[in-house]
Amino acid sequence: MSRLLVHVEGQTEETFVNELLCPHLTRFGWSMVNARLLGNARRRDRRGGIKPWASTRAEIVRHLREDTGRTVTTMVDYYGMPRTGSRAWPGREHASSLPFPDKARTVEDALSASVQAIDHGRNARRFVPYVMMHEFEAMLFSDCAAFGRGIGRPDLRGEFQQIRDAFVSPEEIDDSPETAPSKHVERLVRGYEKPLFGTLAALEIGLGTIRRECPLFGSWLDRLEQLPGSLD
Repeated sequence: MSRLLVHVEGQTEETFVNELLCPHLTRFGWSMVNARLLGNARRRDRRGGIKPWASTRAEIVRHLREDTGRTVTTMVDYYGMPRTGSRAWPGREHASSLPFPDKARTVEDALSASVQAIDHGRNARRFVPYVMMHEFEAMLFSDCAAFGRGIGRPDLRGEFQQIRDAFVSPEEIDDSPETAPSKHVERLVRGYEKPLFGTLAALEIGLGTIRRECPLFGSWLDRLEQLPGSLD
């Protein structure tokens, strides 16, 4: 039995995993694919958002240890990761000064090393970190026409496309407080509700288009497709 648990930071990512990733990955041998909001397991209102790495690592290690047939991964956005202080995620501060191609890999390698440091052997091998660049909304720029249709605003196709065309890939859309992907969307869509609109847009765009236009996401998906049975 191959079970996959995806640690996510919000309801949008949770729905994305359950409605798009789960049916896709079960065709590749996963018996179960679940999303889990980071935070208090007993209180849904205490879950969500990016938690300090120390508490997140404790959750990851606990889930690895309690089920030896489970692989644990993350779907957490780079933009919101704490960079300094007691909440900091490994590698995030250093990655901020690196070229785009090195940012996600630097943080992912640091997360793997951090889990390995306290949980050696087969458990740590079943941890597959994924850092989403820069945040969920970036993926919605994979198909700007479908993005507009999905949220009931086909008239915004051109403005979405103008933002997308300024970058090599949707994943490279800037991560500053003014120009992060979500900030672009919020300026154009009054009352933008991420859990609802983000899910509708992703369903309209489709997993195939997102993986084609977002290479880092595509690489993660490739790895997940190949994993069932490989850790036995």
